[in-house]
Amino acid sequence: MSKRIDVKDLNVYYSKFLAVEDVNISIDARSVTAFIGPSGCGKSTFLRTLNRMHEVIPGARVEGEVLLDGDNLYDSAVDPVTVRSQIGMVFQRPNPFPTMSIRDNVLAGVKLNNKRISKSDADALVEQSLRGANLWNEVKDRLGRPGSGLSGGQQQRLCIARAIAVSPEVILMDEPCSALDPISTLAIEDLINELKSEYTVVIVTHNMQQAARVSDKTAFFNIAGTGKPGKLIEYGETTNIFNMPTQKATEDYVSGRFG
Repeated sequence: MSKRIDVKDLNVYYSKFLAVEDVNISIDARSVTAFIGPSGCGKSTFLRTLNRMHEVIPGARVEGEVLLDGDNLYDSAVDPVTVRSQIGMVFQRPNPFPTMSIRDNVLAGVKLNNKRISKSDADALVEQSLRGANLWNEVKDRLGRPGSGLSGGQQQRLCIARAIAVSPEVILMDEPCSALDPISTLAIEDLINELKSEYTVVIVTHNMQQAARVSDKTAFFNIAGTGKPGKLIEYGETTNIFNMPTQKATEDYVSGRFG
């Protein structure tokens, strides 16, 4: 199910403004890759190009290629909606649909894709997805209640269950723990480690300790100054990025000298 991502010569624009410049990176299947860097360096913008989410902003466009197991996601024949079902997204703040039950939240993506599913298959998918998000035992007796009634950490795991219910190949996470308490954060980090056995996981985080704990590889992005494009400065095994970086800017960032 999990797939590799190769990005070649990628530039990201908002109208005429170059937001991210000349990114080349290969993200391994069945692994966790972390994007780190100071605020405004383009890491979340770049993350959104991996499933064409940035396109919802008027004037946003890219140059270059994003390949999913060799298939260019930006080919003119490719439907962005299909891309987003293959490559799911979990956002900073938990965003379950407030008027939907826990059960219907899990099934929302499946129904949006116009997939017909029997009640028994739907029940099995709900359980499978909630188990995959380590949430089943906490909610199995209240599936008919609103998802908005869960705690923040549970809501974020519900959003992860919703993402995996459509059988994606990649899961993107944009600072998934930034709004959570330490205990909920630990639960999400444990889940990320489990998810990589089946999915390619890419996470943006401002928490360098989190990047060190959960990721196999880390990409450091930086920006030369206000109005300048973000750039990928260094990419490698997480242990090397934090202990033996090759670029001085990387060393300065991970050691806390700036950022």
